[in-house]
Amino acid sequence: MSEQTLHELAAALDRFESPVAAKITRTKVLPGREVLAVSVAANQEAVPYTFEGRALERVGNTTRKMTQARYEALLLQRAHARRRWENQPAVSVRLTDLDREEVLRTREVAIQQRRISAGTGAAIGDILDRLGLRRDGVITQAAQALYGTKFLPDYPQGLLKLGRFRGTTVTGPILDNRQEYLHAFAMVREGLAFLERTLPLGAQFPEGKIFREDRLALPPNALREILLNAVMHRDYADPGGYVAIAVFDDRVEIRSVGRLPAGITAAMLTGPHLSRPRNPLIADTFHRTGAVEIWGRGTNRVIEECRRYGVPPPTFEEQGGAVVVTFRAPIGAGTKSGPSRDQVGTKLSLSRDQRAVLRLGATPQPIHSLMTHCGKANRTKFRDKVLRPLLDAGLLAMTVPEKPRSSKQQYRTTQAGAAGLEDGPPE
Repeated sequence: MSEQTLHELAAALDRFESPVAAKITRTKVLPGREVLAVSVAANQEAVPYTFEGRALERVGNTTRKMTQARYEALLLQRAHARRRWENQPAVSVRLTDLDREEVLRTREVAIQQRRISAGTGAAIGDILDRLGLRRDGVITQAAQALYGTKFLPDYPQGLLKLGRFRGTTVTGPILDNRQEYLHAFAMVREGLAFLERTLPLGAQFPEGKIFREDRLALPPNALREILLNAVMHRDYADPGGYVAIAVFDDRVEIRSVGRLPAGITAAMLTGPHLSRPRNPLIADTFHRTGAVEIWGRGTNRVIEECRRYGVPPPTFEEQGGAVVVTFRAPIGAGTKSGPSRDQVGTKLSLSRDQRAVLRLGATPQPIHSLMTHCGKANRTKFRDKVLRPLLDAGLLAMTVPEKPRSSKQQYRTTQAGAAGLEDGPPE
């Protein structure tokens, strides 16, 4: 091997189009003998390559000229990949603008799920590189959608709309109306929390068991799957896009702006169908956390879950450039679901944990007992998110009101709180 060998190799690499980023190493094995190793990192977005103007492909143990139809199909795929919204550089987004805790949470869960190397470092940039969310040091819009903390004015499509309407149309009185700009993971969590505190909570006593089981009007796993799909597969390129959850007296609608992928119809979602994600990078990141699969079975699992739960399966429709999934269930004021804002006279919509606290009754309980009863570990979050709204609504009382942070502080259900629960299923 001589220097001329290296020059000839470099000249050959220059005859590739798209450019090939090759790494060349030389290793001495014997006096006067070397091994030349050439390694090339995989880059599917650069496919197809040509050499001296010709496109070649490997078939079995032979190399042959690629057909024109195959070459044109690969060119279209490459153009589409480069145009995809999620692949484009994020506008004025830095690493410090991303939700660091969420990125680290993704790394931790993905390692546990064995869907990312255990050797992935804790540096935010390194994690994004491993997930394909940063290219040559440039943060992609997929990273902004998944972990962004700043959305206006550049990313108004990071919008989650939440509404509770009295009656069966959007023209009825609005009981709860919220709009928030959130990244994808926060959208899923906030949407599920809204459904949990808005949907009626019934109860049943399973045969042979002592304790009753609380049940939402609709299966939580099915709602979660549809909300995940709405967040992952929406059209992020539309600046006016959003995800919306609307709760009516007779149904729940989950809406995602963006049409279904080409070749997929709403009718196909109720049967076997291919997985064709609109945003592969975003969907792959959710997959690495174990939140979803990649086999196109999500809607089928939703239908099966609804049948097991004893409620009708949802309907899937395209309406005005959006995909709308509708769950039918009795959610109106006549449903016995514990204290509502009409029954108790407050603006509070109780969560499952808040109902569990109120059911403990008038016997004073310390906060650690309440946390244990609800299965919670974060004291500050439990106090602020569960207890404080109950105190403000007059449904819960402290035994030492003038010392709210005292270690001896205990909590008890007030008469108003107990009266609200009387409308729910019997203990």
